[in-house]
Amino acid sequence: MATVPRALMIQGTGSDVGKSLLVAALARAFANRGLSVRPFKPQNMSNNAAVTADGGEIGRAQALQARAARVAPSVHMNPVLLKPQSDTGAQVVVQGRMMGTAEASEYQQRKGTLLTAVLDSFARLGEGADLILVEGAGSPAETNLRARDIANMGFALAADVPVILAGDIDRGGVIASLVGTHTVLDHADRAAIKGFIINKFRGDIRLFDDGLLDIARRTGWTSFGVLPFLAAAARLPAEDAVVLDQWRAGSGRHLRIAVPMLSRIANFDDFDPLRLEPSVSVTMVPPGRPLPLDADLIILPGSKATIADLAFFRAQGWDVDLHAHIRRGGRVLGICGGYQMLGRTIADPGGIEGPAGQVPGLGWLAVETVLTGSKVLRPVTGIGARGEGAFTGYEMHVGVTTGPGRDHPLLRIDGAGPEGAVSADGRIAGCYVHGLFSSDGFRAGFLSGFGAGSGLSYETAVDAALDECAAAVERHLDLDGLLAVAG
Repeated sequence: MATVPRALMIQGTGSDVGKSLLVAALARAFANRGLSVRPFKPQNMSNNAAVTADGGEIGRAQALQARAARVAPSVHMNPVLLKPQSDTGAQVVVQGRMMGTAEASEYQQRKGTLLTAVLDSFARLGEGADLILVEGAGSPAETNLRARDIANMGFALAADVPVILAGDIDRGGVIASLVGTHTVLDHADRAAIKGFIINKFRGDIRLFDDGLLDIARRTGWTSFGVLPFLAAAARLPAEDAVVLDQWRAGSGRHLRIAVPMLSRIANFDDFDPLRLEPSVSVTMVPPGRPLPLDADLIILPGSKATIADLAFFRAQGWDVDLHAHIRRGGRVLGICGGYQMLGRTIADPGGIEGPAGQVPGLGWLAVETVLTGSKVLRPVTGIGARGEGAFTGYEMHVGVTTGPGRDHPLLRIDGAGPEGAVSADGRIAGCYVHGLFSSDGFRAGFLSGFGAGSGLSYETAVDAALDECAAAVERHLDLDGLLAVAG
């Protein structure tokens, strides 16, 4: 009979309270203690995804948590992934594979049936593990979603996993958030919560001692500590696009890059290595604002709904700004959906993203794209076709791109040949590969084409940030107490 591993679930009083970071930091801390740790998130909603070695996809946060635990990412770490395509609909990925799309109301009706897949993945993940760290989604206080819940208490009770509730003191009202959650939960859900953690504290932690006592008195839950605001978190890939509004362009940088924030922007962690480069300034341009006149490079990012986001791009007037940028001698790079937009046409004959049809692209690359029902999901390695250096990345796209522009590729993929397209004057380029700039060699070669240097070892910086976060949870949280609860 297989041994059931210890498990602990981190839920939050709301979105963006730091659940993903807490799980990553705890995973690294417990892995440093010699435990075999696995991260798990039953249901995630994000357009920031990662490709696993077996060609599936999971939320980017779970891939980072796997890295923190020093294990390879698996599709079973995030068995249900929702990738929003519109305000009310999303692509549904189950155990790494696209299972179609669903409107929000339809998904609420069918998600209970997905609990079987969730529990299956949880069991598979437990094989050979000492500890599974589970991340909730949103908040268990969303009682209107409780009936068919698989992301928070629905999973915790079904899998008999104890819960620790995290509250974000940085946004204010943390006592009310924790006590209020206790108030609205029913008895069974409330009993599953064994304690709480205060996250993102700034200042002297001792000043909150009375607050901890008050929360414990009102809820009966145990405090497992107060974690200070972690500056190292800024050096880690972010899961949610909400953080893009917090990015600030650095002053006095050699290379100025602008990225339009598409309504369905995807895999925006492509730009994290560039943002951390000392010589580079990255500006995320929100809707309603023009693309900056002083940009040296404009990058069109990935999108979960390329045709809709192309219309969104034009509605902001960014197509006019892009034309002016190119006329002034500026350079452009399109990644995945952005690459498709730079072409002559995008066709969706089967209605993969929405109504069937064809739309004109921006017309800056001599390629055409047809969206298809099959999705390309694969890790890749290769080299820049113009001497930029070696890279490791991944493809994650629906669509086939052809045309004479591909005779001048941007990349050469090992075992697959040329990839992407470059304009005749060399100033406009695009490709399907995500993660290019995480590779120091490729990034250094790319930046040298702008006369900018590279002063960053990105992968080393990510691991150092994880170690810094792990050291903080060791200092400030009761890890022995958390393990005892998990037991």
